[in-house]
Amino acid sequence: MLSGKNILLGITGGIAAYKTTFLVRLLIKAGADVKVILTESASSFVSPLTLATLSKNSAVTSFVKNEGNSTDWNNHVEMGLWADIMLIAPATANTLSKMANGTCDNLLLATYLSAKCPVYFAPAMDLDMYKHPTTKVSFEKLESFGNTMIPAASGELASGLHGEGRMAEPEDIVSFITTHLSAGLPLSGKKILVTAGPTYEAIDPVRFLGNHSTGLMGFELAEAAAELGAQVTLVSGPSHLTVRNTNIDVHRVVTAEEMYEAAHKVYGAVDVAICAAAVADYRPKTVANQKIKKADTELTIELTKNKDILLSLGEIKENQFLVGFALETENEVENAKGKLHRKNLDAIVLNSLNDPGAGFGKATNKIRFIDKNLAIKTFDLKTKAEVAEDIWNEIISRIHA
Repeated sequence: MLSGKNILLGITGGIAAYKTTFLVRLLIKAGADVKVILTESASSFVSPLTLATLSKNSAVTSFVKNEGNSTDWNNHVEMGLWADIMLIAPATANTLSKMANGTCDNLLLATYLSAKCPVYFAPAMDLDMYKHPTTKVSFEKLESFGNTMIPAASGELASGLHGEGRMAEPEDIVSFITTHLSAGLPLSGKKILVTAGPTYEAIDPVRFLGNHSTGLMGFELAEAAAELGAQVTLVSGPSHLTVRNTNIDVHRVVTAEEMYEAAHKVYGAVDVAICAAAVADYRPKTVANQKIKKADTELTIELTKNKDILLSLGEIKENQFLVGFALETENEVENAKGKLHRKNLDAIVLNSLNDPGAGFGKATNKIRFIDKNLAIKTFDLKTKAEVAEDIWNEIISRIHA
C-alpha cells in the first residue's frame, strides 16, 4: 500500500519523537519516499540531521533556510501538494489543538493547511492530557475534517504514570495506515496465488531444459493484485525480476516439481489463483551426476512427463476462482476453450505467438479473456502492467457478481 507513495512526516515536540527514526526506516522499507518537517521543539528530541540521513531528503524546521550567503524559503504549499499521505507523529496536544482551530504559526501547521492528501495523526501525551475534554474536542474536530486518528496505546508514560496517551509503536502506525488504505479496495481481504516465470529441468550439473519466459506477466499480475488490496503469494521460477509491494510474499523455485509443491501448499487458503508460469511439460528421466561430455554426433535424452499443476489445482478446486494461461500458435481459441474445460478453470487468458509484441520476453502482450461461459473479450496490444489491470478487472467483475 505504501510502495511508491510520497509520505510527509510531521514531528512535534514530545518525547515520543525519538521513535520517528524507526518510523522513517519502516516507511522507507515499505517503499515510500519520505520527507520530514519538525517543529522547533521537536528538534530538541530528535536530530534533523539523523532524519535527513535516514530519509535521504532534507528535514526542515522553519520557513527560512540559510545556505551559505543566500537565503531561501521552504515552500509549504509545494510540500503539501507533493505528499500522497501526511502523517503527524507524535502529535502533541498543543499541535492537535492548533490543527483543529486553524492556528498557523509554524511550517508544519502551514503545510498541514495546504495538504490535499489524506492526513493521519498519532497522538502522544500524558494520561490526564489525553483524557482532557479539550483534547477530546480536538480529536472530534480533526476527524470531522476527514483526518484519521491512529489511536494511542496504553503503557508507561514519560511522567511515570501508566495509561492511555502513549504514541502507537512505529510498526503499528505503518500497519494501521496500510490497513486503512486497503479497506474498500476491490481485493481487500482476499488471498491470491500467482505463478510466474519458467521452470528449469536439469540435464546435468550445468545444463537444463527451459524456455524464454521472463516472468514479467506474472510479476505484473502480482503487483496489480497487491495494489488492489490483496495479500499475494507469488511462486516464481528462475527470474531476475523483483517485487515492489510488501504485500507480496515471493517463493522462488526452480523445477516444475518445486512449483507444484509450493502452489499446492497455499492453494487451499486462497480466493483466486492465476497460473501464469510457463511450466516445463517434461523433464529428463535421468539427470547425470557429472557434466555430459561431447562425444557422439547425436545425444538422446529420454523425457518423462511433469505433473500438470493447473490440472491438479482444477481437480481439487472448491471455492477458488482459478485462471490459466494459454500461449498458442494455431487454432488458438479452440485450444484455449479445450484447456478451459479440461482443467476445470473459471477463465483462461489466451495469447498468440502470431501476434506481434505478444509472448515471452516482451514488455507488451495482447490477450483474449475467455470465461467458463465461453464469453470472449479481446484486448488491444498493451504493456504487461496494463494487461494485468485488464485481467484483474475481468476477474473482479466475476467474483463480485
